[in-house]
Amino acid sequence: MLRYVAARLLTAAFMVLLATLAVFLIANSVPGDPVLSQLGDLAASNPATVAEYRQKWGLDLPIWDRYWIFLRGLLQGDLGSSIVSRRPVLADIRDYAPATIELASVAFLLSLLVGLPLGILAAVRRDSWIDNLARLVSLVGVSAPTFWLAFIMLAVFYGWLDWAPGPGQLDPVSFPPDRVTGLLLVDSLLAGDWETFQDAAAHLVLPSIVLASATLGLITRTTRAAMLEALSQDYVRVARAKGLRRRAIVLGHAAPNAMLPVVTLGGLAYANLLSGAVLTETVFSWPGLGRYTYQSAVALDFPAIMGITMIVAVVFVAVNILVDLSYALLDPRVVKG
Repeated sequence: MLRYVAARLLTAAFMVLLATLAVFLIANSVPGDPVLSQLGDLAASNPATVAEYRQKWGLDLPIWDRYWIFLRGLLQGDLGSSIVSRRPVLADIRDYAPATIELASVAFLLSLLVGLPLGILAAVRRDSWIDNLARLVSLVGVSAPTFWLAFIMLAVFYGWLDWAPGPGQLDPVSFPPDRVTGLLLVDSLLAGDWETFQDAAAHLVLPSIVLASATLGLITRTTRAAMLEALSQDYVRVARAKGLRRRAIVLGHAAPNAMLPVVTLGGLAYANLLSGAVLTETVFSWPGLGRYTYQSAVALDFPAIMGITMIVAVVFVAVNILVDLSYALLDPRVVKG
């Protein structure tokens, strides 16, 4: 087990190092001039101002020197300073990350609560109406464009029916609780502010459904396929021959053995949600990492872009490690192999 964990950690460290190089090269290959974007036409026409700006942000250095500075800063826990906000990128990420964590966690939980039972039922009752419903949910969830679904949800449930609140985390007249964790639901509970808790929960409904749609479709489809394969195995036939109840066979034998692909997909899906749902957060004016990423990309804020992308890469590597370790718990044969 220790060798298995050590091998995964070494692989993760190597992947993070490669990610730093890829992030830096991609961010510095984006078309556009940050000088013109930040200074404007008038200031950019002044050579002295342009030279001072390039020197301040290290744009006058060779690319490999800039990469070394970037790598050295990462080793010291420094992601640089944002060109737009003039604050450390890490401080910006700390401010924006809780909103994304809250939204992604609710969306992922919704995907699991609906997708897992729906996929299992679809496999158990193959070719029934529940199976057809599961296929429809999977098709719509995977195929529907996020921005289109977000606009439809806002237009119908906010603009037309007036069942849901508008964009944002809270109503304009509401005041957020004292910041403890940055998660509005948690902070409002800690403060005993039930009115703010209900307001924050209501604002989470539409964006979490939109964000969960694609993940829900993938989890439902993967669970159904894995369960169909598990139900066709010999050990299930033996369990049936022994006279075990159908529920015990499905939940006690087939479902645990079908979880490996679901765990893999679920881990990557949650990492993808945590990386920032750019379109969903932009449409719903959600103050999270996705919206911050969009604003940084529009402004050609290279330090912010590299910092966010680096955080995303680390999140994916960390989730992959957790998924690999969960394999060892779900199936000990993985470690022995």
